[in-house]
Amino acid sequence: MIDYNPKEWFRYIFYFQKADTVRKLTPLILTIGVYAAIVAYILIVHLKLGEDNDLKNISLMHSLLGFVISMLLVFRTNTAYDRWWEGRKQWGGLMNSSRNLALKINGLLDPEHIQERDFFKKMIPNYGFALKNHLRNRYRPEEFEDTAYLTKSTINIHDHIPNQIASALFSKVIELQKKGILLPEHTILLNGELESLTDICGACERIKNTPIPLSYSSFIKKFIFTYCLTLPIGYVFSLHFLVIPFVMFVFYILASLEVIAEEIEDPFGEDSNDLPIERICKGIQTSSHALLK
Repeated sequence: MIDYNPKEWFRYIFYFQKADTVRKLTPLILTIGVYAAIVAYILIVHLKLGEDNDLKNISLMHSLLGFVISMLLVFRTNTAYDRWWEGRKQWGGLMNSSRNLALKINGLLDPEHIQERDFFKKMIPNYGFALKNHLRNRYRPEEFEDTAYLTKSTINIHDHIPNQIASALFSKVIELQKKGILLPEHTILLNGELESLTDICGACERIKNTPIPLSYSSFIKKFIFTYCLTLPIGYVFSLHFLVIPFVMFVFYILASLEVIAEEIEDPFGEDSNDLPIERICKGIQTSSHALLK
């Protein structure tokens, strides 16, 4: 049986974390509240329009369009989540491939091959850190292992760094085969993990470099904006000044869904809702060091 803890509900309801949409949308929520107050004052106090006014029929438009905007937002969030989950699967695959590569290298290289084992122990996690920084458009050499195999002098920061590291790993395997330390069948055994590194990199680049079409995202924002701007006109005659918190709450719900979708559609950044790729990289590092002592 699942043990439900009521305290968890209250903690999530009243705790506003860094990534909570309330923090980001507060200026817009307050602005829409002021707008709703002005509309209510003009229509009720200044113009003194009654409930028999034709403007109240605008609420019919909201009833008709409510289903449409719901479907658009559902499709928007589902599409964004699919990108987030695809990114998570790729980084999970990188973790597995890195572990399998370290596991096989550990079994194929005898303990006396200290230098060769040290190479893979440091270069396998280097690939994870390089891919992370590549997807974030930055170069942070301080995250790489302190090794003679990878220094500023051997890396061209203007080239594709993950490819350079993958190439170094593959070249090392071929070198060990030529020296007779590894047999040809060993190279075939390692080839799957080595190829998967580039495959994962390509999949992550596809997600990052293929954003949601701007016209689609722009249309949803315009739709939400227009929908909420007309809300106080349609409901002020039935809710009176209570239309102010009503409009603010509706805007918060609709705009939050769009903000969340924007955050998770590019899952490789440093926002709170992005993938924990920093932790995954450190996990790869820990696994490689444990297997290739």
